Amino acid sequence: MAKYLVIVESPAKVKTIKKFLGANYDVEASNGHVRDFPKSQFGIDVENDFEPKYITIRGKGELLAKLRKAAKKADKIYLATDPDREGEAISWHLMQALKEDPDKMHRITFNEITKTAVKDSLKHARGLNMNLVDAQQARRMLDRMVGYTISPLLWAKVKRGLSAGRVQSVALRIICDREEEINSFIPEEYWSLSGEFLVDGEKKPLEAKFYGTDKKMDIHNKAEMDAILENLKDEEFEISEVKKGERIKNAPLPFTTSTLQQEASKTLNFSTQKTMRLAQQLYEGVDIKGSGTVGVITYLRTDSVRISDEADAAARSYIGSQYGENYVSEAAKTVKKGQKIQDAHEAIRPTDISRTPVQIKESLTRDQFRLYQLIWKRFTASRMAPARYETTSVKVSGGEYTFTVSASKVAFDGFLSVYMQEEDMKKSNVLSQSLTKGMKLNLKELKPEQHFTQPPAHYTEASLVKTMEELGIGRPSTYAPTITTIISRRYVSKEQRNLYVTELGEVVNSIMKQAFPSIVDVNFTATMEGLLDCVENGTVQWKTVVRNFYPDLKHDVDAAQEELEKVDIHDEETDVVCDSCGRHMVIKYGPHGRFLACPGFPECRNTKPYYEKIGVACPKCGKEVVLKKTKKGRKYYGCEDNPECDFMSWQKPSDKKCPVCGSYMVEKGNKLVCSQETCSYVEPKPKEEKED
Repeated sequence: MAKYLVIVESPAKVKTIKKFLGANYDVEASNGHVRDFPKSQFGIDVENDFEPKYITIRGKGELLAKLRKAAKKADKIYLATDPDREGEAISWHLMQALKEDPDKMHRITFNEITKTAVKDSLKHARGLNMNLVDAQQARRMLDRMVGYTISPLLWAKVKRGLSAGRVQSVALRIICDREEEINSFIPEEYWSLSGEFLVDGEKKPLEAKFYGTDKKMDIHNKAEMDAILENLKDEEFEISEVKKGERIKNAPLPFTTSTLQQEASKTLNFSTQKTMRLAQQLYEGVDIKGSGTVGVITYLRTDSVRISDEADAAARSYIGSQYGENYVSEAAKTVKKGQKIQDAHEAIRPTDISRTPVQIKESLTRDQFRLYQLIWKRFTASRMAPARYETTSVKVSGGEYTFTVSASKVAFDGFLSVYMQEEDMKKSNVLSQSLTKGMKLNLKELKPEQHFTQPPAHYTEASLVKTMEELGIGRPSTYAPTITTIISRRYVSKEQRNLYVTELGEVVNSIMKQAFPSIVDVNFTATMEGLLDCVENGTVQWKTVVRNFYPDLKHDVDAAQEELEKVDIHDEETDVVCDSCGRHMVIKYGPHGRFLACPGFPECRNTKPYYEKIGVACPKCGKEVVLKKTKKGRKYYGCEDNPECDFMSWQKPSDKKCPVCGSYMVEKGNKLVCSQETCSYVEPKPKEEKED
């Protein structure tokens, strides 16, 4: 009979850990949380100093009964939930729910699911870390307060089951702010100039870029370019400088949750959710031929780049034997001071560096293999010597102006022999060894090019995670669920890799900014994350955080409630006649935005897409331009006569024509801009006359 009970979170770990521990241990799974706030009530007793009211999660009663039965039989109970705040909180909830003698229960954690790590954790069993539990309780309560009080207001304002969240609302605002930046961006003209020079004895001309005089010169327009070309027309050219040097490129740091999500998105085109799902599988254990079920990577939720001494030594030994001692780095890199780091865990790494991706490829799915390979390569590279480049830079002078060209070649590949990022794969210039200072060159051709500045890029999942981490919003465990939530609620649509705000997202963000400015304030949210870290460190009481947060939130909710009561949203009648019963159709709001519905519901259930007319004639056929949406909810402007007329614009068109080229103009912020990229005409947007 088993003397000891080990409770883990995930059923996937049960088989792996049971195999490590043997017959004296019974291993059971809690399947995540067992207690939480009730769904039908607020669950926080505000009058009684914010005491939380926890209940058994619906459907978990049978599981808890089974765990209690196993706990009664055991001499010792080991709570082996995940090694983070949430895992600590789940262990605490299990302690309350099992109702066993506290002296019988012990907390164990392991950063990797390997025999050594699991057995070692039993030797270092400890009591619960209540600071971690309280930090998680505070986070859960703050999220509950925001969601439970603001979501009903959104429901009332926009008419359907919308929701607000403490972190998701800020993430939505970040994307909306970027969309506004893009929409109001006005391209600026600039020019570049390159020259092709003939070198004696060389077939390939030397191509150099225009630099300027002593200082770098920007060329803003054609007139400036023409003046430079005129000055260069009769000049003689020679090499005025040849400089050789060396450049060092250091190895990357091993992965944190955030950097893994970013790199997997860029190189493997994985969503943050997919990356975390696959990493969870690799952490919990995969069946490796010859080894059985074993966890092949360490814990996946971390923002530390620290590596254990044992893993570091094993990596250096492996690199020395496989690549040579000159490939082993001299010292481990550390993160810059001042960065927000929770150093509870190591960085994400393979549990055994000698288990190469190729060795276990047949035991993994295609996507598991690709992610494991990325983690293995990154960790191995992090322990390797820097790459060294030989650099050559050349200056070509003609009169008062200078052209420059540089090239580099790898002198020692170092970590690049294992791990290369996108920028490392770009081909570098190759310069002839015969180039010397004072060498005369013949000009073959000058190539002037016109360019226009580009707006900021739309956020991708990778760049949003990076921004959230830089701003201190959320933590490793929250990035993926936050992004998944705003996409699934259709506040944001994902097209190719880009994230676009939908009409619904704009409405929700507008209400949140107006009624709850502090909730969607980036600095406020980052400060709250900092306070939760203080709770974890034991320097701030968790109730203090909650006591300070709730009164301000309640004040904003009450104020918004009064304003919302004054706003009466009637169904707006349109001139569109219902095909079924002849009534005038009305505008309704649904989870995907506005649509036309028959007011005769439920007798008549006819609905149609709603296209808002913007009062502008189609530049192609003269019919009305209407506001439409893509299948994923992104707004655009198109002709009402589609598909006969294929006019389409992402920016709102104006009925004004460009006085320079005759094309239609589009609105960008408070300006009207010509829709033709090659025409840079801009004028202020006329102010709208206010109605009396």
